[in-house]
Amino acid sequence: MKTMSRTPVLGEKTFFQKLITQRQLLFMSLPLILYVILFSYVPLWGWTMAFQNFRPANSFFAQDWVGLRWFKFIFEDEVFLRTIRNTVAMSFINMALGYVTAIVFSLLLNEFKWTLGKRTVQTISYLPHFLSWVIVTGLVSQMLSTSDGAINNVFMTLGIIKEPILWLSKPNYFWGVIGATYVWKEMGWNTIIYLAAITGIDPTLYEAAEIDGCNRYKKMWHITLPGIKPTIIIMMIMSIGRILDAGFEMQWLLRNGLVQDVSDTIDIYVLMFGLQRSNYSLATAAGMFKNIVNVSLIFIANEIAKRSGEERLI
Repeated sequence: MKTMSRTPVLGEKTFFQKLITQRQLLFMSLPLILYVILFSYVPLWGWTMAFQNFRPANSFFAQDWVGLRWFKFIFEDEVFLRTIRNTVAMSFINMALGYVTAIVFSLLLNEFKWTLGKRTVQTISYLPHFLSWVIVTGLVSQMLSTSDGAINNVFMTLGIIKEPILWLSKPNYFWGVIGATYVWKEMGWNTIIYLAAITGIDPTLYEAAEIDGCNRYKKMWHITLPGIKPTIIIMMIMSIGRILDAGFEMQWLLRNGLVQDVSDTIDIYVLMFGLQRSNYSLATAAGMFKNIVNVSLIFIANEIAKRSGEERLI
């Protein structure tokens, strides 16, 4: 079947004419494009190490190419499989707790009518976001200390426990400590996004609901939540793309021999084999696997949202 070519409409600009018209915007975006190419795409050349028995002293053409040997190794390695379990588990905990707390907190904060108090609470809640994970880890270590930790002291004063708990030495508590710390640090920052989405909801909807006799909770359930649903979907898609990024600093600084089986993540695995054992090929294969899975999950989640008629990234 012969397709008919589209006839340009009179006065319509062609692609190159649009480029010429918007050349100022192109020039302004050029440094950003060069930055992305230089630091995001040029380093991808290093992925070739995953298919080599890489030796730093050899040139590129003198490397020993081994194909998929290192990928087969990581999928047969019990340590790597355990790090995948730990990474996915901690990511799910962080994502679930982070989403629920941020959405609920934004809904409650939106109902706070005292402007000065609302701004004060919001400022206090998102200030921990600007602390580095190294500082946060130090605070967590002090709070959970068995000698003078505030958590143990409070629980013992209230009679909940009779002796201090070794929070950082028992595997059963480690994932919970990571999740609770993530919520404390990032909840306020994530709340800003949902509060911005709430401001875009038409105020007349609340007025009509109030006339119909809806209370605050019904207005939140039937107006506010549906109004920010597109934002929730977009944030969820972006979070799914980081499912293998459970973190590094906190897990690395809090790990010890007693909790090593539940604390090691893929990033720690890459560090251990790449720098400590100088197996750059194995470390590259593990990092490459993580990035490919993350990107694939973004496309899958985006396609599911598209087929469901929800908001999507592209």
